[in-house]
Amino acid sequence: MLLYLDCDTGIDDALAVALLLAHRPAVTLAGIGTVDGNTSAAQAARNTLGLLALAGVTGVPVAAGTTSSSHRARHVHGDNGVGGVTLPAGGDPDRRTAVDLLLDLADEHAGDLHVLAIGPATNLARALRRSPRLTGQVASVTFMAGAVRVPGNVTPVAEANVRADPQAAADLLAADWPATLVPLDLSMGQRWAEADRQALAGGGSPLHRALAAMLPVYFDSYEPRLGERVIPLHDPLAAALVVGLVRPVGAPVLGLRVDVGESAVRESDDAPSRVPVVLAIDRPAGPVILRKILDG
Repeated sequence: MLLYLDCDTGIDDALAVALLLAHRPAVTLAGIGTVDGNTSAAQAARNTLGLLALAGVTGVPVAAGTTSSSHRARHVHGDNGVGGVTLPAGGDPDRRTAVDLLLDLADEHAGDLHVLAIGPATNLARALRRSPRLTGQVASVTFMAGAVRVPGNVTPVAEANVRADPQAAADLLAADWPATLVPLDLSMGQRWAEADRQALAGGGSPLHRALAAMLPVYFDSYEPRLGERVIPLHDPLAAALVVGLVRPVGAPVLGLRVDVGESAVRESDDAPSRVPVVLAIDRPAGPVILRKILDG
């Protein structure tokens, strides 16, 4: 599988990157674009390059998107997006913007490029506006976003990726391309506990140790809300679905409309398109995600 990853590299994005790297060579990261969200697009690019350096991975272009959003999640992901952990400098970001990188890859690998978006949809929406033919060039688009039948995680109705750029989310879901939505409805129930963090810390590689060191900030953020010391696995869950580590067993095709004012994803019979929404999977994702990252 040839994959373009679009992310706002915070803590759960870092777990998703580690999971994708653990699937090499079956999964080839053709490029990574970063977007404003958990941190700035520029900081997310630095974080991503640092993760690749820790993993000893070279040759993956990482391009930052244009800064646009004022939304940040410092209380969830720390000041630098990765829980205050200092990552190695890594290489230099690609000179292209994330939008240019995506469009170049889509032209070069038309029909073969899969897209995984685990941050706000800003880069993808801009790419669609620049090149409407993108809808026919990508093999699939998986978007971790939205709260369809459950409450949001930043307002009673809004999920963070949609809240950061609701119009972009609306454009992504309305586009005529093979998109799948992975919402909070599923991801909030796929969790790690402290024992999983400790297992990761004992994994033996610099990447494992760095990931484990990021997680306390994430646990601290969720513990008051969830009433126990656990974390939901939003982004690594979406990655696990893309690579087939877990499989959907409940993915109804729903008409979805984004209420831009409320940043809410709502079911709608007259929505401009219908999208598979993954609401159930074949097994708990937490244990298999941990095992795969540790084996990577």
